[in-house]
Amino acid sequence: MHILLVASAYNSLTQRVHAELRDRRHTVAVEVVLDDASVRDAVHRYHPELVVAPMLKSAIPHDVWAAHTCLIVHPGPVGDRGPSSLDWAIHEGATSWGVTVLQAEEEMDAGAVWASVPCVLPPAAKSDLYRNEVSDAAVTAVLLAVDRYAGGTYAPRPQGGVGESVHERPCLRQGLRRISWESDSTESVVRKLRAADSQPGVLDELLGGEWFLHGGHAEDALRGRPGDLLATRAGAICRATTDGAVWIPQLRKRREPGKPATFKLPATTVLAGRLPALPEIPPPRDMDQQGRTWADIRYREEGQVGFLSFSFPGGAMSTAQCRRLLDAYRLACARPTSTLVLGCARDFFSNGIHLNVIEAAADPAAESWANLNAMDDLVEAVLTTTDRLVVAAVGGNAAAGGVMLAAAADEVWCRAGAVLNPHYRLMGLYGSEYWTYTLPRRVGADVARRLTEEALPLTATAALRLGLVDRVVDCAPQDFAGEVTRLASRLAVFPATGQRIAAKKADRERAEATRPLASYREEELTRMRRTFSDPAAPYHALRRAFVRKERGERTVAGGPADC
Repeated sequence: MHILLVASAYNSLTQRVHAELRDRRHTVAVEVVLDDASVRDAVHRYHPELVVAPMLKSAIPHDVWAAHTCLIVHPGPVGDRGPSSLDWAIHEGATSWGVTVLQAEEEMDAGAVWASVPCVLPPAAKSDLYRNEVSDAAVTAVLLAVDRYAGGTYAPRPQGGVGESVHERPCLRQGLRRISWESDSTESVVRKLRAADSQPGVLDELLGGEWFLHGGHAEDALRGRPGDLLATRAGAICRATTDGAVWIPQLRKRREPGKPATFKLPATTVLAGRLPALPEIPPPRDMDQQGRTWADIRYREEGQVGFLSFSFPGGAMSTAQCRRLLDAYRLACARPTSTLVLGCARDFFSNGIHLNVIEAAADPAAESWANLNAMDDLVEAVLTTTDRLVVAAVGGNAAAGGVMLAAAADEVWCRAGAVLNPHYRLMGLYGSEYWTYTLPRRVGADVARRLTEEALPLTATAALRLGLVDRVVDCAPQDFAGEVTRLASRLAVFPATGQRIAAKKADRERAEATRPLASYREEELTRMRRTFSDPAAPYHALRRAFVRKERGERTVAGGPADC
């Protein structure tokens, strides 16, 4: 079937729906629409059999939905209406939720239901839930709705039937999100922060300025006067509550009239020059025995397996984060294990270099270069590890250099709901992270060329078929870490594992003799340096637009990975 996707942004859910429909042999066009006229124009150009809106912030024009069946993905159960559905669910502590695919009609979110799928809401941030539990439910609902429409016999069910309630809620505004540091408990503060992640954040006053707070993690050990800053850790600040404290990794300055749009950055970077003298407190060695706390890099062992987990906001990895992860990787490689799992428990694996930090730098070109080299150093360390098996555990989405980091491992295990974007072109970059070595080695030169030139998202299933990943783990987001632990423990004691480790060093030496790894890096970096040093290169404008969320011309089936 010929399907048109219309969306306000080519975000993670739009990408996943796009990729899932392509996997099922549908012909899919994607249009990022800015207004009613662009919706009409897209429908006129593509003549679709069906229109699907995975993420649309405005209503589809009357003349379009009156002439074409248009399906809207609403991140809430049947009867839920309003623009802040998921925000309200988290804000009110809901543990179960749902996604509804409904037909566009005059009243927003009031159309007949084509499919509705429930989902759980574990204690996690909104953007994490949206990319995982909600995304899983949304894709299931969209595929069911598309099949029902294609069958030609299904009659969508009107809302508001006997026994059904309609709950229309307004936009969740800052007045309701506001934190009262003098009276809110840690649980209340964390819940408010999670409900506002990644947009709009929670507006707050701190150190004489107004900031949006992004991200929130409970801290049990540190105490202080409610509202006071207590410590820093890896760019985050720790702020006291009435019964504990919270770690806040990122801040965004409130935009001033007439000034450029602001964007999220590490909290200590945003507050530079304002912060009082605070202790930089490293995470405890035994994270499991210290109560609740936060760390973006953790290490643990079970038998012969080491687990090096990392979780950076938005999946972006700055120069400093890459270097800290490389230090942790080297320490993990010094441990007496036969298998090392590198990855995250859930959500983003990695999206490569940190465009926000680069954009904020005094010299973005120099910071781009430093960040890229730090990523390359990390990938090189994985590629040259020959005394153990390295498994990349991709629990969530990955893009650009993040995909290449995973591809450097001996095995890539990917959760079924993850979306991979193994390309750089949409940011105006040739790419690095040894992709010219790892990608052709896994998928072949022709497929590697196609993936990087087409610049389209891949489902985990499609990546498995191509050889980009080695195992698809079909489980709920919350179960991924447990499944990886079970599989890795079995791999570590498998008889053939010792033989594979013994062969790794010889294989690496043969590959090095054929063409040194350094030559791949040199060739990639030569092209990247040329881009970074050219002020007129498209990369700089594309980076700026992406970071500041500037709305440009409408685009078809493309756009950098976003939340």
